[in-house]
Amino acid sequence: MVKIGYVRVSDDDQTEALQVDALTHAGCEAIYGDHGVSGSVIQRRGLEDVLGALEAGDTLVVWKLDRLGRSTTHLLLMLDELRQRDVGFIAVTQSIDTTTAIGRMVYGQLAVFAEFEREQIRERTKAGMKAAKKRGKHVGRPRKLSPEQIALARERIESGSHSLKGMAKILEVSERTLGRALEAEGPVNSGGSK
Repeated sequence: MVKIGYVRVSDDDQTEALQVDALTHAGCEAIYGDHGVSGSVIQRRGLEDVLGALEAGDTLVVWKLDRLGRSTTHLLLMLDELRQRDVGFIAVTQSIDTTTAIGRMVYGQLAVFAEFEREQIRERTKAGMKAAKKRGKHVGRPRKLSPEQIALARERIESGSHSLKGMAKILEVSERTLGRALEAEGPVNSGGSK
């Protein structure tokens, strides 16, 4: 159960001294940081390192909430992840402290907003996928076979020059993958098998 700090300055000319002093005064045993990195950047080495170092019962301490990130969505999701991992959170200058009863209440409200945001993202994603499908776009993993390969396989299987198994081997896919691709285009009139 340790306090671990995180500092960030977005400009190379800025110094972390004020933040480091505040986190040291707050009792942080270790301090991670990112220098010259904007808060809008989600993938930050120092942030990833501190999140990886935190264990259940630990507390992440920052000088201000915006040092953790600028995007409300990203912040809410990160705070919810910390809550789920049983990691406390303190923003020194804003009196946010989830290790206290009032802080946990605020944390709970933030978690509700994070869940709401996740639902909104899910709904937007589903709507976007549905719209893409309506426009005839493929949604999901990339297809293993091109339309030309499927047409070639159909032609050869229907002519009897190749079997499903033989064509799957030529196209370097499983029989099941080839069979599904062919079925999606309509039934195959199998001639012979080679």
